[in-house]
Amino acid sequence: MTEKSIKIIGGGLAGCEAAWQAANMGVKVQLYEMRDANRKTEAHKTDFLAELVCSNSFRSDEALASAIGLLHEEMRRLGSLILKCGDAHKVPAGGALAVDRDGFAQAVQNAIESHPNIAVIRDEITKIPDDGLVIIASGPLTSGGLSDAIKAITGEEYLAFFDAIAPIVFKDSIDFSKAWFQSRYDKLGPGGDGKDYINCPMDKDQYFAFVKELINGEKSDFKQWEKDTPYFDGCLPIEVMAERGEGTLRFGPMKPVGLTNPRSNIKPYAIVQLRQDNKLATLYNMVGFQTKLKYADQTRVFRTIPGLENAEFARLGGLHRNTFIKSPALLDEQLRLKASPNIRFAGQITGVEGYIESASCGLMAGRFAAAEILGLDYLPPPDHTAHGALLAHITTGATKDSFQPMNINFGLMPPLVKDPGKKNRKLAYCQRALLALDKWIGDIKLAA
Repeated sequence: MTEKSIKIIGGGLAGCEAAWQAANMGVKVQLYEMRDANRKTEAHKTDFLAELVCSNSFRSDEALASAIGLLHEEMRRLGSLILKCGDAHKVPAGGALAVDRDGFAQAVQNAIESHPNIAVIRDEITKIPDDGLVIIASGPLTSGGLSDAIKAITGEEYLAFFDAIAPIVFKDSIDFSKAWFQSRYDKLGPGGDGKDYINCPMDKDQYFAFVKELINGEKSDFKQWEKDTPYFDGCLPIEVMAERGEGTLRFGPMKPVGLTNPRSNIKPYAIVQLRQDNKLATLYNMVGFQTKLKYADQTRVFRTIPGLENAEFARLGGLHRNTFIKSPALLDEQLRLKASPNIRFAGQITGVEGYIESASCGLMAGRFAAAEILGLDYLPPPDHTAHGALLAHITTGATKDSFQPMNINFGLMPPLVKDPGKKNRKLAYCQRALLALDKWIGDIKLAA
């Protein structure tokens, strides 16, 4: 009798986390990744598993003060590979968890490739396997052939939105006679000193001149089929934000609050922040500066920022199309395709938005599939938890017509029975979630 295994399509964050979870439950996994030394995508630069193509930040790591920090803590308690490697390769980012992107991806790949229950297969899948359990975690950059195969089994057209990438600057090209290190409000991250970001100040005239250049700069052209594709509001290109009003940026990614220029008694009108991108601290990414400006205009416009006049770019910004399915119409509470229950979906393709949200979706899909093979009664986590709230959103929380990608937030969770007041509300949500998660984990162990 052939040993049952799970085929996972896609070696991104969701696919790797799904493989890790299932393998640690004792189930054999075949992990398919189309990228190799000779083949990339429009956004990937390496053939590492779990390569981070946009930001290097996993966002807030404050477990009792933010929804994403809560999701981090839940994943740690569930033995997440992504959080384990993220913690091992973190770089200074105040209260956020940001990582050395190459070190992180290499660590994930090493763990996956060395696991005795996981076989990594570098091959493009253009036909969904019709035997055994399958998890499709191909992500937002799903290849054309696989996209066609997914459309054939779902009977649905993709929804889509655009995602953008921020530029990365060589630190030694930044002028520190104008820029300085400081975290907003001198906030200390784990092991930090309150000086985790590089800050480039602008006065009022510089700011308005910069906004004008952003708006007038030459942008990448859309193909005809892309013209009706919207942006995801959580990752708008910097020039699109500028077009929404002259003050939008200084109340968004360029807000000057909580920062003091040590070289001047004059409060900056706006500030550009850069966050460490690698462990060597030689590369810094421009926070919130994802863009669709053409390369020549990116270089020209961003060099008008004080401190970046001679900036050299390790990578310029870009734009790519993300795709996701109408999950509420297609998936059950265990991420199975209702029409073909042997197939599960995981990650951004389901409509969760964000690195950690994608990985958490993969975590659940891997556990659900492994439990099915092992004959275990494995119920979804309660919707009071961050994991349960995300699952509820993509399976039952919206109609297929109103469904849009979503980051984890407290609004996805059931209201508190007793409101403790605004000051303590986030803490109450987090404490309730972790108690529910711990009970769920205990119940699973008893059932097994």
